[in-house]
Amino acid sequence: MQTYQMLINGEWVDAVSGATFDDLNPYSGEVYARVQKADAQDADRAMAAAYAARKTWSATPPLERSLVIAKAGHILEDARQEFAEVLISEGGSTFGKAMFEISQTVDLLATAAADGKRILGETFHTDPSKLSMTLRRPRGTVVAISPWNFPLILSMYKVAYSLTTGNTVVFKPASETPVIGLKIGELFERAGLLPGALNVITGPGKVLGDALIDDPRCSFVTITGETVTGRHVAQRAAANLKEYTLELGGKNPLVILADSDIDYAVNAAAFGVFLHQGQICMSVGRIIVEEPIVEEFAQKLAEKAASLPKGDPSRPQTVIGPLINDKQVKKVDSHVKDAVAKGARLLTGGQYQDRVYDPTVLAGVTPEMLVYSEETFGPVASIVSVQNAQEALVVANDTTYGLSAGVITKDLEKAIYLAEGIEAGMVHVNDASIDAEASVPFGGCKESGQGREGGRYSLEELTEVKWVTIQKSQKAFPF
Repeated sequence: MQTYQMLINGEWVDAVSGATFDDLNPYSGEVYARVQKADAQDADRAMAAAYAARKTWSATPPLERSLVIAKAGHILEDARQEFAEVLISEGGSTFGKAMFEISQTVDLLATAAADGKRILGETFHTDPSKLSMTLRRPRGTVVAISPWNFPLILSMYKVAYSLTTGNTVVFKPASETPVIGLKIGELFERAGLLPGALNVITGPGKVLGDALIDDPRCSFVTITGETVTGRHVAQRAAANLKEYTLELGGKNPLVILADSDIDYAVNAAAFGVFLHQGQICMSVGRIIVEEPIVEEFAQKLAEKAASLPKGDPSRPQTVIGPLINDKQVKKVDSHVKDAVAKGARLLTGGQYQDRVYDPTVLAGVTPEMLVYSEETFGPVASIVSVQNAQEALVVANDTTYGLSAGVITKDLEKAIYLAEGIEAGMVHVNDASIDAEASVPFGGCKESGQGREGGRYSLEELTEVKWVTIQKSQKAFPF
């Protein structure tokens, strides 16, 4: 077991109080690492460092900033095994999921490095006596708060794009996966980042989040997390007149129409439901299937689910690893039991050993069941039967969330009808609801969040617009 320090102003330090907390391996239940338990005093130290570094970093030429970020990507590529071990040991990632996340993060760093040289303003053809233009400037000091489920790539969206746009950062990783956050700090330190430009502190979100958001030196807040947490952050930021981006939860529909290739639909649904044990904001939350194929689809999905290898996430063949903690196991199990008690058919699963919950398939799911409306965040496929595409659209939109969706059909007209009609920030036709690329707008609507991450969308969120005019000749004033 290793004890980790925090990164503040380019130095690795202990919490002022000397307090630490244990970081547990979700599969074995053993202590994986001991990390610092920061409080408001540490938040103040980190914010002071970031605030002091902001002018130097923002004045650093974009090419130099981009080179640091690109170098971080090269270092990560060489350290794949080191980072994979952390993702598996503290986050319960399966080996395949960990390697996939690292590959996506390497691509993200390359994209962010290139995007840092594409921060564009505009010119306006207005009064011919003057030049009128906009400039984009860094917001200043960004507070970044990340989740535990994809802790490397979702953190890097915030950290890399904040840095490439010339902002400095105070980064608070999730308490369930603090070491991967600290490894991000190490990564940029090795890449030669200016001391103080990135500060990483670990500890309770409620204490640190409020202290950082309330700090007058904080210019912008970006968070990925649960909707309840996001609402609290939004209220806190708004009270301090600070802007923010929120990437929150989802109850994502996968619509499967009767003309679909059933075997393909089963594979897409299994990927969308069971990747990382369903602990993804984009996971398929409800599978909405047209009635003529629903029984065949459900039986084939149950057979596939029952065949998925489960257990130790470090084994390359494992598909279903552990849920993040005991609280999440109880939540998933309560959702399954509630559905069965209210008439759903349990086709497979519904059992667990320690924190490994068997991949579960429920048929006949109806609106009064928790699995219909609440985010389960576990390996549970909830199948809802509908009569046609019109009813499928109604059911798909029968949720307070609006993050992502999938549609599977060979009918182009119905595909367009559903893609346009589903209330979500992202819709993927002939695919599951899980998809992301570094340069596209990632984000949702309704209770799934505000703002977008990725590519030029991150550039826009993390910079502010300044209007500048230049008079070509002396202006005639009215008095």
